[in-house]
Amino acid sequence: MDYLIFIFERLDWLGAVDILLVMAIFFGILLVLRDTQAAVLLRGGLFLIALLGILASLEILPAFSWLVSSALPALFLAIPVIFAPEIRRALERIGRTGAIVTGRSRENGDVIDDLVSAVIRLADRKHGALIVLQRSDTLQEYVETGVALNAHVTPELLLQIFYPNTPLHDGAVIIKGDFALAASCVMPLSTSGSLTTTPERMMGLRHRAALGTSEVGDAVAVVVSEENGAITITHRGRMVSNLTGERLKTILRTFFQPPKVNPFSAFFRRVFPGPDSGRWEGRP
Repeated sequence: MDYLIFIFERLDWLGAVDILLVMAIFFGILLVLRDTQAAVLLRGGLFLIALLGILASLEILPAFSWLVSSALPALFLAIPVIFAPEIRRALERIGRTGAIVTGRSRENGDVIDDLVSAVIRLADRKHGALIVLQRSDTLQEYVETGVALNAHVTPELLLQIFYPNTPLHDGAVIIKGDFALAASCVMPLSTSGSLTTTPERMMGLRHRAALGTSEVGDAVAVVVSEENGAITITHRGRMVSNLTGERLKTILRTFFQPPKVNPFSAFFRRVFPGPDSGRWEGRP
């Protein structure tokens, strides 16, 4: 108690800001590592460091203390290697936060209606499907893994692509604006481990790819299960299952509603029209 009183007596506003800043850094690290395998590694690493620190403080083990004090710097240098995916994901989130974008793409309401119509018909027929909707983060690296389409989105197009045993039914369709850029695309699988600790742990590769895609960017993925026809949507590492057509349409319109027009920006575009001013921005 005397030690705590000693600390609080000398705590000023600058010290409080210093403590809050350190707390914010640790909170951000824990938030990034939440629901990932790295959280388990972090707990194990902290336990190991604490145990080694206690043993190294014992004066009866001088040789062991020397070994620990020599090895700890190397362990700290190994942290960027062990947590490389999480560090990359955190930097990507920081980059998206600092970007001068709204985070919403201009999506035609008719495209959402066509998409929902196709998803409902696929669910009724229990035809498995994975549809990825691009937002502000580019998906070009995954587009290149599939077959280029560059076709307007229609229910018939999506129904034909995901018809069982057709050449393009396996993989994802990536949509940007009102165009289907590519089909049969290979998407990243989830590395968070959340599917192994939730009731959805028996889900297949489509759901794992949808969740993995939402973990590495801001894309929205829609999945139709070929087992029971259930409709699922994923975003930012979160998954909502057993959606109805109306609920799916409401969620998609929330994600892709047109941004508010800045009057100054609109005036600037009218005065200085660009070479693509006559083309709708949803097109690639």
